[in-house]
Amino acid sequence: MITIYQATVNDLEELSVLFNEYRIFYEQASDLEGAKNFLFERLAHRESVIFAARDQEANRAVGFTQLYPSFSSVSMQRLLILNDLFVLPESRKQGAAQQLLDAARKYASAIQAKGLELSTASDNANAQRLYERLGYKKDTEFLHYFLSL
Repeated sequence: MITIYQATVNDLEELSVLFNEYRIFYEQASDLEGAKNFLFERLAHRESVIFAARDQEANRAVGFTQLYPSFSSVSMQRLLILNDLFVLPESRKQGAAQQLLDAARKYASAIQAKGLELSTASDNANAQRLYERLGYKKDTEFLHYFLSL
């Protein structure tokens, strides 16, 4: 059985391993200490909200999602950027990702956010199907740009 909970700095060790695996999935070099420091800063300074998925039978965290606060100037409302969603490969297809997305949605609703914004790789068809099944709409109105520094 998978349960979802809001993570704290007490969950840092387990989350760091998951976060490192997430980064490796996106073709980044393994850096467990960097992952731990990054997550500690986010949690300690309340710069993000992290929900974790725990497999109760195995008694271990198997996934997470990380939300960053932002704002819409046009609507003058709060919004959340769902920046990270990851479930260990061996724990996929058990509903953890959907439960994490549901927790993010409930949290966004509780803080009266306008909504959740996310992006995913254009070839990540499995994630896209899940997002669309849960009501996320593909943005066809705006182009997104990024400036590397």
